Amino acid sequence: MPKTRIKICGITNLDDALYAIDCGADALGFVFYNKSPRFIDTLKAKKIINQLPPFVSCCGLFVNAPQQTIQAGIDANISLIQFHGDETTSECERFNFPYIRAIRAKDSSTLINAQNAYPKARGLLVDSYDPKLYGGSGQTFDWSIIPSDMRQKIVLAGGLTAENVQSAITMVKPYAVDVSGGVESQKGIKCRQKIKAFCDAIHSINTISDIND
Repeated sequence: MPKTRIKICGITNLDDALYAIDCGADALGFVFYNKSPRFIDTLKAKKIINQLPPFVSCCGLFVNAPQQTIQAGIDANISLIQFHGDETTSECERFNFPYIRAIRAKDSSTLINAQNAYPKARGLLVDSYDPKLYGGSGQTFDWSIIPSDMRQKIVLAGGLTAENVQSAITMVKPYAVDVSGGVESQKGIKCRQKIKAFCDAIHSINTISDIND
């Protein structure tokens, strides 16, 4: 089974960013959505990103944002856009910038339709469906709805914790997993013990997979 990558989302300060990297995070997420308790402005995000070591992907999360807001995120030196709202294919592609598309999972057809609608997306971030939220509900969903032939383009999100992430990886075999609330002491505040436990759980299952391969 290929190695599963780790994305820690909702980063709001440099200490959390560096600690997540030290624990083995491959990517960090910055939430540029001002209705989120994990919101960070682009200037502060840029200061953090510019102090990070090389080879760490920095993802900017946007929800139905105006063009100037997205451009400010790009100018903050993010490496990937995460569209998490109702953006159309043309709206996702207008910047000619790498992006992933977040999908709130209802059923398999929702995911298949999204894969067809966003062919240039680097991947699909699959989150729990909540009619009132664009993400961050902290709830898991039925992982079996993810078609097996899509799984290596999937970033799995939604209610993941150190306690359930190994089961999720074993079942889904996603390219990456994404966590925010599952490594927090409270919304917007990261917990170092939870970050380490989450990353250690993934490294453990990745090691077992390497041995079995």
